[in-house]
Amino acid sequence: MTLIAILLPWLSFILRGRILTGIVCLLLQITLIGWIPAAIWACISLQNSREDRRTRRLIKAMKESK
Repeated sequence: MTLIAILLPWLSFILRGRILTGIVCLLLQITLIGWIPAAIWACISLQNSREDRRTRRLIKAMKESK
């Protein structure tokens, strides 16, 4: 998924269900200068999504252990 975020940042957003963000990213990516910020944005967003998922799992495990 990280490779997709670097090569096709807009597709990374769309595959994760963020359609509007993917369209905005595609518009940014259309310009050659915007490709690098779009790829960085997609990678950071992907990392944040993974961290959120991990945090939710930890909270769920803590609640179940009580």
